[in-house]
Amino acid sequence: MTQNSDWLARSQQAVWHPCTQMQHHARTGDPAHLPLIPIARGEGPWLIDFDGRRYLDGISSWWTNLFGHANPRINAALRDQLDTLEHVMLAGFTHQPVVELSERLAALTDHQLGHAFYASDGASATEIALKMSFHYWRNVGRPEKSGFLCLAGSYHGETVGALAVTDVAIFKDAYAPLVRRAAHILPSPDARLAEPGETAADVARRAAAALEAYLASHAGQTAALIVEPLVQGAAGMVMYDPEYLRLARQLCDRYEIHLICDEIAVGCGRTGTFFAHEQADIDGRPIRPDLMCLSKGISGGYLPLSIVLASDRIYAAFLDDSVARAFLHSHSYTGNPLACRAGLATLDIFASDDVLTVNRAKAAKIAAALAPLAEHPKVRHLRQRGMIAAFDVLTDDPYFSRRFYRAALDAGALLRPIGNTVYLMPPYIVSDDDIAALGLAAQRALELALA
Repeated sequence: MTQNSDWLARSQQAVWHPCTQMQHHARTGDPAHLPLIPIARGEGPWLIDFDGRRYLDGISSWWTNLFGHANPRINAALRDQLDTLEHVMLAGFTHQPVVELSERLAALTDHQLGHAFYASDGASATEIALKMSFHYWRNVGRPEKSGFLCLAGSYHGETVGALAVTDVAIFKDAYAPLVRRAAHILPSPDARLAEPGETAADVARRAAAALEAYLASHAGQTAALIVEPLVQGAAGMVMYDPEYLRLARQLCDRYEIHLICDEIAVGCGRTGTFFAHEQADIDGRPIRPDLMCLSKGISGGYLPLSIVLASDRIYAAFLDDSVARAFLHSHSYTGNPLACRAGLATLDIFASDDVLTVNRAKAAKIAAALAPLAEHPKVRHLRQRGMIAAFDVLTDDPYFSRRFYRAALDAGALLRPIGNTVYLMPPYIVSDDDIAALGLAAQRALELALA
């Protein structure tokens, strides 16, 4: 028995894996079987198993890893922090990493979102933002403003509160009796919905018109609109024009509702700007949401960390002698010093390596590596936004995503489709050769999955 098979057997018995039908790992010899890959170590964009086999991490380990596995600069920062302070509760105490990270994130928003509230994961950040919006309206004497708006195909997490603004049936339907029903689902500005002669911006304007029509009648009962800026991830990398965000910001202002930007997956440079919403502007200045959720890449993919950034106006509504008017949300590891130090090291790399400029060149090379797929008879809607690229595959095979995933692993790449949508979201440190290899792996896996 190899080390791989030993760890695989032990994991199948002892570990209940996330977002997984465990039967698919236990069953062999049929299309439903998925291999469980025991990973021994990481090295740059590579994951390496116990037998030495290497896999090019084409999806950044669930969209988290920005600068490679075992990054020496982030490692050094964490080693230093380990010798200083590993954890202290953030209620009544504070520490240097959390203050510095909060200040630097505020600066990245031009200090329009100057108050950072910490948690551990993206769903928690969504919960916090929804509760902040709800509680804000209560504190300012308008408790009737309690409903939320989200887009068709939206995904904001799988905890019970976050599911209220998630529109992906496979995550939500089983828990429908537990889920708050106050959310209204709006048309997505998905650019693939363009009618003949329409542009992506035209689709965005149609979707914004539906938002306006709803708010004209229901703004008095609505607390906030939550969106994934520019790319709706779990819906299948739905991409849309920044015009929707520009119009949504104006409508939220006009009708007095909060705009929440869920930048958990698309922030930290994924779409070409540090925050995706910055690609929408009004009078030449980037829009800003009232509340913004960050997670995934903010710690470089190292440690659980999420953050909600809030405006001065929202923060001020909670200041009072009454504890009941405070934002009473917490967990034990809020603002963990190690996670915050990883976040600071991540921001240092952005600053020192001019990452956004470098990524523009890499994005062009990703586009070139995938360009041959546009001619494939089964490929539709090859699309890209910064360092996120995707295409849809025409097939009725219910096992397509599993076949593709397995074929990509055989080709030495981690590429895990969402349904019939194949996407690439690699770490920013991929080389030209790595990008070419991912393109070839995608082409090879597509042919094998459709065979």
